This record gives sequence, C-alpha cells and structure tokens, in this order.
Amino acid sequence: MQGGTSMLTSLLPLVVLFAIFYFLVIRPQQKQAKQHKEMIEGLAKGDKVVTTGGLICEVVKPEENFIKVSLNESVIVKVSKEYIAKKINE
Repeated sequence: MQGGTSMLTSLLPLVVLFAIFYFLVIRPQQKQAKQHKEMIEGLAKGDKVVTTGGLICEVVKPEENFIKVSLNESVIVKVSKEYIAKKINE
C-alpha cells in the first residue's frame, strides 16, 4: 500500500500542472481559433478586413481557399484565408 500512495502523491502535482496549463493556454487558443475560422467562413462581399500584413481591404468575392479583395477601385488581389487577421466593424 505504501508504494501505491507515494506514486499517487508524486503524480498529483503533474496532473494539477497539466490541468492549469490546459485551462490557461490550450483551451483559450482553441476557442480563439474556432472564432477566427467562423469569422473567415462568414465573410461576404463588401466586408472590410485587415490582413496580417496590415492592409485594409474590402472583400470582393470569397472563394474556397482564397478571398478576392479590393485594395482600391482598380486593384483586386487574391489573399489566402489564413492571412485575414480580422474583420472591421464600422
């Protein structure tokens, strides 16, 4: 019995540390990634977005892997969905 109890008490701090790490780091990152994915999937024509490069542009046409965006009236480019940082709410 003595060996089983000491094994449990030696593993308990590791379990507690993992639980703290999960709730402070892993879970919030998963939640943020889910919200970002939902935001990307919900983009529609006319939405204003900011890219990770800092460009502010307007969505012209969402596609499967890319999004066509307009930088100004005459410049339309394709941006990978991964590089859309956030949507601007006006």
